[in-house]
Amino acid sequence: MKRSRLRMFKVTSMTISVMGVLMIVATVAILAYFGFQSLSSFISDDASSNNANEQLVSLRSEYSSLKTQFDNVKIQVQKSSNTKLKEDYNAAELELIKTQSAIGDVESAISVGKPADEVTARIETAKVQLEKAKSSLTGIRSRI
Repeated sequence: MKRSRLRMFKVTSMTISVMGVLMIVATVAILAYFGFQSLSSFISDDASSNNANEQLVSLRSEYSSLKTQFDNVKIQVQKSSNTKLKEDYNAAELELIKTQSAIGDVESAISVGKPADEVTARIETAKVQLEKAKSSLTGIRSRI
């Protein structure tokens, strides 16, 4: 009887030890998984942020160039006696102001750390607005 109790004690003890090791291994695996996910997310967010910053720089550059073009055309429009052309220029200049505002929205979203999808949406809005302003300027230039 003593042997069976001793054997049962050994089996129980061994089972508990094996279960403990398995629980430790499982815990380490789970923590490693979450650590990897966090690191991966951090790297992905950092890459998205860098891409957004590059696009913001590009938008600012294009806006600056367009603003210079608008200023040059403005001089020609002001010399003109065509009131319709002046009204159309003012409408085109409003598109340029909307572009500046859209670029400011992108900058704001990046600076406060908005989610990447929202930053991307604002970048797309700014690009569309930039194209509208370019198109408006082209229309004015064709009439000068």
